[in-house]
Amino acid sequence: MRDMGSACRRGALRRIAAVCVSAVALSAALGACDTRGNRFGTMANAAASIGNADRPGWALTWYDEFNGTTLDATKWVAEQGNGFWGADSSAYVTGWGNDELQCYTNAPQNLVVRDGTLRIIARKETVRDVASKDTVAKCAYTSARLKSRAQNGEALFAQQYGRFEFRAKLPETQGMWPALWMLPLKDTYGTWAASGEIDVMEARGQNPTVVLGTLHYGAQWPNNVHTGMDYTLPNNGRISDWHVYAVEWSPKRIAWFVDDSLYQEQTAWYTGATKDSTTAPFDQPFYLVMNLAVGGRFLGSPDSTTKFPGEMQVDWVRVYEQMQKQQQQRKE
Repeated sequence: MRDMGSACRRGALRRIAAVCVSAVALSAALGACDTRGNRFGTMANAAASIGNADRPGWALTWYDEFNGTTLDATKWVAEQGNGFWGADSSAYVTGWGNDELQCYTNAPQNLVVRDGTLRIIARKETVRDVASKDTVAKCAYTSARLKSRAQNGEALFAQQYGRFEFRAKLPETQGMWPALWMLPLKDTYGTWAASGEIDVMEARGQNPTVVLGTLHYGAQWPNNVHTGMDYTLPNNGRISDWHVYAVEWSPKRIAWFVDDSLYQEQTAWYTGATKDSTTAPFDQPFYLVMNLAVGGRFLGSPDSTTKFPGEMQVDWVRVYEQMQKQQQQRKE
C-alpha cells in the first residue's frame, strides 16, 4: 500500500448464527455467542464451523466474521487523519506518504458493520485533519482505515507465517484505492520499508478487472524496493464481485491467491544495503490493515466520472497456521 516515491459460505455462517441466537435456553445462547458478533464462542467451535473443513492441513488461529452491529474494538483500531508522524514524532507525513487525499475517520458514515459485512465508505466531504497540528489542515474526502495493532504499538493481532484470507468486494470508479495488507508489528530492521510490507491485495478502481500483490523490502525509504505482479480476474470477473484474496507465507515463500487460484510466488527478498537474500525482513509477526484510499500517486485523483460514495465491503477475515507447526510447538 505505502510506496513513498462464495455465497455458500455466507449462507452457512448465517445458519450457524441463527442456531446460536435461537437456542432454547438463554444461558446456553449466551455461552455460545460472542457479544461482539463472532458467534462461534471458542476458537475450537469456530475452527470446526468455518476453518479446518475449508482448509485441510491448516488450523484457524484468528478470525472476524463481522456478524455484529459494531466494530470489535478488541480486534481493530480505526486510524484518523491524512497522515502519520515519523518515528521520532518530529515530522508529520501528509497523504500517508502517497499523496492520498482522504482523511480517515472512525465516524459511522465511513465505517459500518451491518448484515454480516464490514463496509468502509469513502465520501466527498470536507473535514479537518485531526491528526495534524495545523489547525486549518483539511481534507476534501473521508474514508476509513483499520489495523489490528493498538495505538501504543501492542498487537491486537499479529502472526508470523500462515495463511491470511479476506473475502471482499471493491468499488469500481476513478481514484478509489482499496487495499488489504500487512505491516510488521515492530520495525526490527528499521523504518519502512526495511522491515517489510506484504500487500495481499490492492486495486485501482478505474481498472476493475485487475488486482495486485506486492512485497516491499530492502533498505529504508527512499532506497527501498518492491516486487509484485498484476492479476487479471478470469471469466469476466470484476473487483466489484465477491472474491477471496489470500497469501500463504512461510520462511522462504510467499504466495498469492484469488479464489484459491495461485497467481504469484516470491522466494527471494532482503533487508539492508547488502542485498543478501535471507528470510528477513519477513521473519517476524505482521499485523493486518484494511483501508480505502482516495487518490494518490498510485492511481491518480478522482475526476468528474468518480462516483461517491465508494465502498469496500469485507465479508470476513480469517487467519490460519499450518497444523504441523502447531504440532511441533506442542512437542516443544
